[in-house]
Amino acid sequence: MELNIISVIINNQTRIGVKPQFNTDYFGATIRKIEGRQWCGFHRLWHIPYTCACYSELKRLFDGCCFLTPDTGHQNCEPVAISSVQNFEYQKETTVAEKQIETTVTEEKLSLSEHPQLKHFLCLNLPKSLKNKYLDIVKNIHGRQWNYDLMAWEVPYTMTTFRFVKSYLGENIDWNFVPKSDIPEQLPVTMLVDKMSYQYPKKARIEIVAKHELAVTKLVEVLTLKRYSYKTVKSYQHVFRSFIMYYDHIRPRELTRYQIDQYLLYCIREKQISESYQDTIISAIKLFYNEAAQQPEKVANLYRPKKVDKLPNILSEQEIVRLLKASDNLKHRCMLMLVYSTGMRLGEVINLQVTDIQSDIKRVHIRNAKGKKDRYSILADKALDILRDYYRVYRPVHWLFEGMNGGQYSERSLQEVFTKAKVKSEVNPNATLHWLRHSFATHLLEKGMDLRYIQELLGHASSKTTEIYTHITKKGWDNLKSPLDSLDI
Repeated sequence: MELNIISVIINNQTRIGVKPQFNTDYFGATIRKIEGRQWCGFHRLWHIPYTCACYSELKRLFDGCCFLTPDTGHQNCEPVAISSVQNFEYQKETTVAEKQIETTVTEEKLSLSEHPQLKHFLCLNLPKSLKNKYLDIVKNIHGRQWNYDLMAWEVPYTMTTFRFVKSYLGENIDWNFVPKSDIPEQLPVTMLVDKMSYQYPKKARIEIVAKHELAVTKLVEVLTLKRYSYKTVKSYQHVFRSFIMYYDHIRPRELTRYQIDQYLLYCIREKQISESYQDTIISAIKLFYNEAAQQPEKVANLYRPKKVDKLPNILSEQEIVRLLKASDNLKHRCMLMLVYSTGMRLGEVINLQVTDIQSDIKRVHIRNAKGKKDRYSILADKALDILRDYYRVYRPVHWLFEGMNGGQYSERSLQEVFTKAKVKSEVNPNATLHWLRHSFATHLLEKGMDLRYIQELLGHASSKTTEIYTHITKKGWDNLKSPLDSLDI
């Protein structure tokens, strides 16, 4: 293999540029063993520190390769005399101090530099040796995106990025440029979305359409007019489409009550659906025949599954402590603490706006919650403190928790945050984010709070729903004694 060797100046530093005639996996894996190596995507070459130690290591790793030193410098690089590189390893007349400086391997750091092509973005270089330590932190920078050509992370050129970098990376990152004076607080969301869509276009999705898709459309129209939530519309649309596709050769209006029951039996016996999923199917079918098809006699007295009375699962206070401490990221810990502090649901957390935090009276305004109801919940002092730290770093504009592109944080991302903290803290492996809501209610009950107040904080319409927590609380259990203990055996 032939290697082109050239002296280059990158970011006002003299470096040894290395580029193979034919790029191979072997070359990429080998040169990564050299301390201080970096990839320059703009010039399409690797460059290593301009020292005797690095050049000797390069010769050792690629022993047997042909080293080429062209007469002209690399394109767009300011060349240094090639002879200085060729004869570098033969410079013997140096002082002891100079040798120590030349052979000292500096500790690898992250580096931040201006983007060679996009003026509104920066390039953040994360060395492979620091990947395990800093990758999760870098992934939480708003608008960050990996660029395979540059082999670096693209991050927005904004004050939000600077505050995040200074707060989480601090002295572990080198600044290879002088920031401008007129840096925006955030980039417009449209700019971030357009950039991501251009680099990573979405794959075309194949939509399954039933033969009698018009019936599905009619059901969606009824759901929309009745102002059902988006999730409910999608759920009913999916289960009803599966139902009419099961009888694809028959028009939905011509189906009989017997055929509806047979489909439900098929789902229970063959597909082994849960009671809740069966209830969803029945609700969708009944809504279609009652409202859209005007045939209520077909679905009168459909058999509903017997409701399963399951006790909610909770985490102990010790497990909650371990879980919250397991998250090192400020935003992640803030979200988890807020869930446990207020008893909110997953969707309620990501729907929070900046103005919903009423710090003066220590409460949270939860808008348009389940059942399209607003309510208030308490805000702990510790949750308020971490919220203030979070706001100083991230400065959210509209949504309290913003996603990668500056828009609303996704439910899936918050679930992944909880999963990582759960695995790291080694709490119950079956735990979900909703367990924090159950734990919030149970721990309040154990501390003596009235059940009526807990009902208001959770947003339950009926007190019977809240009373379920009385079956799992440990309050008063210490005074209970099994009759076995009183037997003389």
